[in-house]
Amino acid sequence: MVTTKPASRPANPRFSSGPCAKPPVWKLDALRDAPLGRSHRASICKAKLAEAIDLTREILGVPADYRIGIVPASDTGAYEMAMWSLLGERHVDMVAWESFGAGWVTDVVKQLKIAATVHEAPYGEIVDMAALNYDNDVCFTWNGTTSGVRMPHGEMIPGDRAGLTLCDATSAAFAQDLPWDKLDVTTFSWQKVMGGEGAHGMLILSPRAVERLESYTPAWPLPKIFRLTSKGKLIEGIFKGETINTPSMLAVEDYLVALKWGRSIGGLDALIHRANANARAIWNFCAAHDWIDNLAVDPATRSNTSVCLKFTDPRISDGEAFAKAVAKRLEAENIALDIGAYRDAPAGLRIWCGATVETSDIEAMLPWLEWAYHAEISNQ
Repeated sequence: MVTTKPASRPANPRFSSGPCAKPPVWKLDALRDAPLGRSHRASICKAKLAEAIDLTREILGVPADYRIGIVPASDTGAYEMAMWSLLGERHVDMVAWESFGAGWVTDVVKQLKIAATVHEAPYGEIVDMAALNYDNDVCFTWNGTTSGVRMPHGEMIPGDRAGLTLCDATSAAFAQDLPWDKLDVTTFSWQKVMGGEGAHGMLILSPRAVERLESYTPAWPLPKIFRLTSKGKLIEGIFKGETINTPSMLAVEDYLVALKWGRSIGGLDALIHRANANARAIWNFCAAHDWIDNLAVDPATRSNTSVCLKFTDPRISDGEAFAKAVAKRLEAENIALDIGAYRDAPAGLRIWCGATVETSDIEAMLPWLEWAYHAEISNQ
């Protein structure tokens, strides 16, 4: 039993699942080149926005014929834009195994009222993606930020599908290898794996998605902020840095700093390696202790970014209260900040392990987690 406080402490106690920790080399002075007080239509600002798109393509390995756009309202805005603009042409298979996927189901079924088949799995499990009808459009999350369950691969998605795949990859991009040939629409936000600021989202479209946009007009009116076409043609400027609304050039500069750091350490392979090392430290900790476990049932679907944990000690009478007490104790010690489970998720902890987190900080935090557990279990 651990009753004394560990000697080592994390250098950075920030394990929030969004906004996430800044890159380890980040300093406020790195933003000194941000063109503040300039119109985002000015050439210097458009060049910064275009550079952010180009570096995103380079690091993620996005095919040259895919469009990448910077859009408002984070990943939520990007995914809503895709659903409102593309869906309705055919039946939709809606997939949910955590709260954000469930939110997309609500939007399609209750707001857009599109004919849909809903496939759901409880927290910790995943839908059988091979059983879906890919002649329909399919909407899903690649990595469940609130459940810690991710797609193991994309092999179950057929290359000759008739429908489009719309993938919310916000906690997967830059930490997991996304199979672009299986994804027609991909969205993510800057505030996740690269530790950027909130409010900006990325929308990546395959040629098939562009073809749908130019050949299909939804039955409902589209707000200006969702419009991707004009007179039946894609608004190409959106995918060259000419944003729909005014972006924060400070946030753009911050994203560029993170992208350049990612490139400097070895690109996508290095970023994935860092996330894997972080998650593996926690998985090994769980394997060595019988009172805590990964929420993901199948090891093949365990997330390497949003690692969700559950307490398994039968002496715990109120799981939610216990988990909150452990998280509060660690926050009070400035050991781990913002690690409580998502509000809709089962009771437990959620520890961000994306590439901007240092493995040494994870390793320093875990003995404190054990200390906090024993301090609270003694009160049961």
